[in-house]
Amino acid sequence: MAMEENQSPETGTAPAQLNGAMRYVARQPILCLNGRIHGYELLFRNGTGSFFTGDGDQATRTMLDNSVIFGLDKLTAGMPAFINCTAESLTEQLVDVLPPSMTVLEILETLDPTPELLAACHKLKSAGFRLALDDFVYAPKFEPLMDLVDYIKVDFIKSGPEERNDLVWRVNGRAIAMVAEKVESQQEFQLACDEGFTLFQGYYFCRPILLQNRKIPANQIFHIQMLQLLHDIPINIPKLSALIKRDPSMTYRLLRLVNSPVCAMRQEVRSIQAALLAVGDTVFRRIATLAIAAEFNAGNAQEVLRMAFVRGRFCELSASLCNLDGTEQYLLGLLSLLPAMLRVSMEDLTPQLPLRDKICEALLGTPSKERCLLQWLEYHERGDWNKCDAIAKAYSLEKTALIEGYKDAVVWAEEALLAASE
Repeated sequence: MAMEENQSPETGTAPAQLNGAMRYVARQPILCLNGRIHGYELLFRNGTGSFFTGDGDQATRTMLDNSVIFGLDKLTAGMPAFINCTAESLTEQLVDVLPPSMTVLEILETLDPTPELLAACHKLKSAGFRLALDDFVYAPKFEPLMDLVDYIKVDFIKSGPEERNDLVWRVNGRAIAMVAEKVESQQEFQLACDEGFTLFQGYYFCRPILLQNRKIPANQIFHIQMLQLLHDIPINIPKLSALIKRDPSMTYRLLRLVNSPVCAMRQEVRSIQAALLAVGDTVFRRIATLAIAAEFNAGNAQEVLRMAFVRGRFCELSASLCNLDGTEQYLLGLLSLLPAMLRVSMEDLTPQLPLRDKICEALLGTPSKERCLLQWLEYHERGDWNKCDAIAKAYSLEKTALIEGYKDAVVWAEEALLAASE
């Protein structure tokens, strides 16, 4: 996808003050058929504009600079990084600053396959880089590039079924992975699968088909009862411990989280009561809620849980910017993806959640101060920078602090996901 378009980045932004301007790098997940992460496309925004407005060469140079400064391993959690490239960055070897083993160079749809470009691509391929054709529309002139690339990315909104089927037919027999971009629903995901695509970008994993009149399963009602006890001040330790002990999976997840870097404990604990006493009510609420969320998400795409962890931690870290309660904001962010986890509408879920009315209304989408951080983050995930800036202005939120909070939330969520999923 072209860098100057508004896209839908997922979890990850890194800012830096360079040459007097704030830089932003956002990431959007690329998922496999089973919902696991295959890699991240890195997107660029410079300064306060809603998207990059300069020339493409400058955008790519800055993206490469950002990748070196921030480190691809931090931006993508060690997964492959897909980076938009101009002709200059490819032919002038600017991309040599990137690690070939974890970089996929996206050849923009506006580039002509000149002899110079083809020679550069051959050289980069020999050096260990993988190549992708971005927003691809077939034309005979691209055949030499199709013999080189590892991925072809197709805009699912702009292309039609006949065009996509023709392209899949032309790719048949080549070692090329087909990536469907802007897949926004389960129906579109299924259609892309049927057409032969094996990788996907978009929000289909967060917008599953909700089951009408579905009742929440008994074990998940059990977890909601845990949430209710966690919401009590102070926590009834004996009662909560007894409830958690009845669920071996929950006990295991909880103890792993308490003993993981997420909690920063200096001593190992081996019982629920010991964990409660060792970390205190506030930290225990956060850790226990992570474990419950992991149970809620069982069988779903792991990216949903990653997003929930990022949302919860971001809202908690940023709560002080608008004088909100951090614990409450943590729950709001974490539980905002419950419909994707349980395939039950938020309208059916909120009456059973142990939250005050204002927070339940925020979960249902009602604009309010309580919802401003979650709303900012939702717009950020979609790449709607103008609306992000409008919310920051309306609630007097400091943009640098928001971006820093999000960056910290992304790093924390990776640690939490590792601990909660094993």
